[in-house]
Amino acid sequence: MHKSGLIELEAVIAVARRGSFRAAAVELGMSSTALSHAVAGLEARLGVRLFNRTTRSVSLSAAGEQFVATVAPALKDIQGAVEAVNSLRDTPAGILRINSSVGAARQVLTPIVLEYLNRYPDMQVDLVTEGRMIDIVVGGFDAGIRTVDTVPKDMIAVPFGPPLRYAVVGSRNYFERHPQPGKPQDLMQHRCIRARLPSGAPYRWEFEGHGEVLTLDVPGSLTLDEPTLILEAAREGAGLAHLSEWSAAADIAEGRLLHVLKDWTPVLPGLCLYYPSRRLLPAGLRAFVDLIHEIGRHV
Repeated sequence: MHKSGLIELEAVIAVARRGSFRAAAVELGMSSTALSHAVAGLEARLGVRLFNRTTRSVSLSAAGEQFVATVAPALKDIQGAVEAVNSLRDTPAGILRINSSVGAARQVLTPIVLEYLNRYPDMQVDLVTEGRMIDIVVGGFDAGIRTVDTVPKDMIAVPFGPPLRYAVVGSRNYFERHPQPGKPQDLMQHRCIRARLPSGAPYRWEFEGHGEVLTLDVPGSLTLDEPTLILEAAREGAGLAHLSEWSAAADIAEGRLLHVLKDWTPVLPGLCLYYPSRRLLPAGLRAFVDLIHEIGRHV
């Protein structure tokens, strides 16, 4: 974005959107120092302070609010014109910013993102992972990757990959000390590795089978909020884990983890790339969408 020749204006808009010089610098792919100098230089030429700064917060001044309200729409039009010209390039160039869950990012990194960078060496990919859903437009992202059922209705969604399925797994060491559960209710007598959602609420394990739909708040002394940590704890025999089959597949195949309650895990909607509706897609995003259409089924 910062290669457009409008860096000072882009810097002001990014700081106003993010409420932080550091976050704005990350969004624009530049150092915090360079971004601060860009904003300060514009303020010096205008002769007004656009931001009120303290050690803990950044907010628009009255002049800044008026400036951003006027400049932001015009800047968006200019960026749109630049994107329209860039869309005519044979080889895309620029930065593609994608917001994704951690699990989805792991699933697409090697087969899609790295292949994309191999094909389009003039492109950069900024892949930001976080558990909570955000507004990708407000966040300054070109696209997001999440499960199909979580994508806002006003976005264009490009599904890819297989449906998602979860697995209840435990180590051989664990099952030497505990019997395998035969039905979900048996989990209430087991040590389970509990998961915490991005909202802070505990995740309740979901099951469907034999004409029943169950949601269980399983017992356990360990609660984690990151799938790789849950997987590691399961390998070490800390308890049973509820993970995506994709993330546990290698451990199951190599016998480090045993897959139980196979008849009770429902099939859920798979992943999709999503982005705002636009008349003209930037060349970089269009190329990424085309690549997903080409190889996404193999993810």
